[in-house]
Amino acid sequence: MIVFSFLCQTLKGSFKRKIELFRTEEDNFLRKNKMSPKSKKLFNIIMLGVAFMFMFTAFQTCGNVAQTVITNLNNTNFHGSGYTSMAIIYGVFSASNLISPSVVAVVGPQLSMFVSGLFYSIYIAVFIQPFTWSFYTASVFIGIAAAVIWTAQGNCLTINSDENTIGRNSGIFWALLQSSLFFGNLYIYFAWRGKTHISESDRRTVFIALTVLSLVGTFLFFLIRKPEESNTLEEEVSSTDESIVDNSSVQSKATRAVDAFKRSIKLYFTKEILLLSVTTAYTGLELTFFSGVYGTCIGAVNRFGTEEKSLIGLSGIFIGIGEILGGGFFGLVNKDNRFGRNPVVMLGIVVHFVAFYLIFYNIPNDAPIASFEGTDNSAYMNPSKELAIFCSFLLGLGDSCFNTQLLSILGFLYSEDSAPAFAVFKFVQSICAAVAFFYSNYLLLQWQLLIMAVVGFFGTISFFTVEWEAAAFVARGSDYRSI
Repeated sequence: MIVFSFLCQTLKGSFKRKIELFRTEEDNFLRKNKMSPKSKKLFNIIMLGVAFMFMFTAFQTCGNVAQTVITNLNNTNFHGSGYTSMAIIYGVFSASNLISPSVVAVVGPQLSMFVSGLFYSIYIAVFIQPFTWSFYTASVFIGIAAAVIWTAQGNCLTINSDENTIGRNSGIFWALLQSSLFFGNLYIYFAWRGKTHISESDRRTVFIALTVLSLVGTFLFFLIRKPEESNTLEEEVSSTDESIVDNSSVQSKATRAVDAFKRSIKLYFTKEILLLSVTTAYTGLELTFFSGVYGTCIGAVNRFGTEEKSLIGLSGIFIGIGEILGGGFFGLVNKDNRFGRNPVVMLGIVVHFVAFYLIFYNIPNDAPIASFEGTDNSAYMNPSKELAIFCSFLLGLGDSCFNTQLLSILGFLYSEDSAPAFAVFKFVQSICAAVAFFYSNYLLLQWQLLIMAVVGFFGTISFFTVEWEAAAFVARGSDYRSI
């Protein structure tokens, strides 16, 4: 993480003049078009979402097909596992969240997201010509980058929102982010349609295109600007503009980093975060399932015929459709807070329970751990392509229910110091995702579904508890804010 911070500082100097010239041109454009402070904040949210959409079109598509690509490699010297790589990523991700607020506090959210994006691009590029050592080394670095980019994202989302717009902005961001599942997997569906084996040429073409997309998203972070109106702590400690460094000049960068670390540690042990951690743990488990395991299961079912590989892409498309519809709809619903967040979370768990039952009924138990040849087994019915794809949609819709409401409640409860709150959120989510990717190498489908159902039930109850007390929590102020 020290190396990551040093790299950020080095790049900050290298890009400084170019960024200043670019910002001068952008300021002139904004003045000519008389963009209001509220419009500017909304513009920042949209650009944040678009940048993540490009980056995660590449990364989520990569994660969805990684295990399938690896099992089709002709290179016998390669002995990597997509599941193991994801376990490393999320394991390092979880540990790095302990100090990612310090990095964001020192170098600012914009530069943090840019440098992290470069590491995402490197990881995807590894698949163009994969070697075991480079594959797992890149997995470690992207784990660090993931912690930084998601902490910076939460910071950027919060400083461009208030208590009246945090729900809407969370929905807009989530819908744009999850559009990545649609575009990337649509390409996979048509590129691999009718193929039972992924050739070297197919693999290289796909991953060169994904690397370029990731780099485009990375450079789009430079379009995000500092809001004109805000009193949040993050603006004082995390902007990359020299003009606002003076606001916190009494503190050295080292002191700010230590303070951010201390706030993160204290936040871990608050009642609200402990309760929300159960909900967050569930999102980590189901993230692993829909982003890595379920696509592999579909691709392993030989009874789907010659379309089994292209169905992986189609599954990702319908997960994305569920995510986009959920994020967009719940963003609009959050304009009216009369009903709170609980009904949306309740809808999410019901949708997921239905999906788990249908998957259990449709997909063979040994599908997650099937060999290169796939599985000829069946579950309690002849495997149905249509039902499998419908379950993909349900998984995406349910995931959007949980994540939009978690983003909303964290931004509401910790609006004055969001970076540590989002770091804790990602710490818990990533460590559970790492555990899930690890056991996905060994557990049959039925046990993976049972684990998610149990954790999901208790996660829903814990979220309800926090939501019922949220207004009182903000009204009285928390002990955490008195640091």
